Amino acid sequence: MSALQPVRGTRDILPEEMRRQRAVIETAREIAERYGYLEMATPIFEFTEVFKRTLGDTSDIVTKEMYTFSMKEGEQITLRPENTAGVARALMSGGLSQQLPLKFFYAGPMFRHERPQKGRQRQFHQFGAELLGVPKAQGDIELIALGAHILTGLGVYENTSLELNTLGDSDSRTAYRAALVEYFSDHRDDLSGDSRDRLERNPLRILDSKNEGDRKIVAGAPVFGDYLNAESGEFFATVKEGLEALGIAYNLNPRLVRGLDYYCHTAFEFTTDMLGAQSAVLAGGRYDGLVETMGGPATTGVGWAAGIERLSMLMDKEIPAPRPIAVIPVGQASEAVAQPLAHKLRHAGYGIELGFSGNVGKRMKRANKLGARAAVLLGEDELAKQSATIRDLDTGEQELVSLDAVVEYLVRFR
Repeated sequence: MSALQPVRGTRDILPEEMRRQRAVIETAREIAERYGYLEMATPIFEFTEVFKRTLGDTSDIVTKEMYTFSMKEGEQITLRPENTAGVARALMSGGLSQQLPLKFFYAGPMFRHERPQKGRQRQFHQFGAELLGVPKAQGDIELIALGAHILTGLGVYENTSLELNTLGDSDSRTAYRAALVEYFSDHRDDLSGDSRDRLERNPLRILDSKNEGDRKIVAGAPVFGDYLNAESGEFFATVKEGLEALGIAYNLNPRLVRGLDYYCHTAFEFTTDMLGAQSAVLAGGRYDGLVETMGGPATTGVGWAAGIERLSMLMDKEIPAPRPIAVIPVGQASEAVAQPLAHKLRHAGYGIELGFSGNVGKRMKRANKLGARAAVLLGEDELAKQSATIRDLDTGEQELVSLDAVVEYLVRFR
């Protein structure tokens, strides 16, 4: 492949699509702040151990998908494949445990070496929210409500479904794990190689298998709900009741799991059938054991991440480009006036397009192509009167306005 092409799994985001993605981020940011979440950012790369500890040595992300590099000092660093681990690391390295509870949100690029397809690139972008230090089910309810609110704000909520499950507490998971091992051991010879390996290390991940043979076996596997203890059942009941009280519909999905031991209780995904194979647009859950797994103090947590590209693809409305005001000098003498005027207008808050060359016809043609709202024409007659002709490009009406009054006059075209 030519070195002058984007690397496989990456692509340029040009202005039209960039406006859509920015609309996703700005909508999510504004709504998250209503819920009391504060924006933060972690480095794009971390020491590899941050992700190995949190994602597990046997996960597909760690074994197949991470971009890992050796530093000159011999240290291993990894481009972040997700951001929850970075937030947990920041909690520890920043000494933030004394400030709990904490509400954070973030937006930025993530990196995974996966097979590129619609809605999935090797460099992709996520918006996420994390709630640390709230052990009660109200935290889960709020995080899901925040996600639903953002999807509503983007106009895509009606095209999604909320899938919901519980992973119980550690006792419930231990009982369920034993039941899975017993069940899958009876079908060991029919499992895929990956699933046979998972049977020894993490049997819950077999439930996520995309192998058709595995999926047939999974269909008859024990269901987590049958192994919940009373405390876990009560927690999940509170989550469901809370969502119902907020009018947030959900579908129970007993096969929705998270393979790592620090995940517990609520697991959820907002999914869609409008993006082909990539159905999840916002997914998360509770991870009470994450910080402790990383060597920090026991800290409860719940959070989610949403794919910015996928959400922008779901939006059915176009995001129009800003409509500038065109400053068009007519003749050489006007050039010297146009630049200072454009500078003044920009500092007054206007979006100004100042063509660098061409006759009046070419500059007007460019102004129309850019969707300019108005044109400020500066010709010899105007300069003689210390004025400008301001033309409404929607109606064609125009008026001669003193240069000193241009800033105020253009307010009608904001």
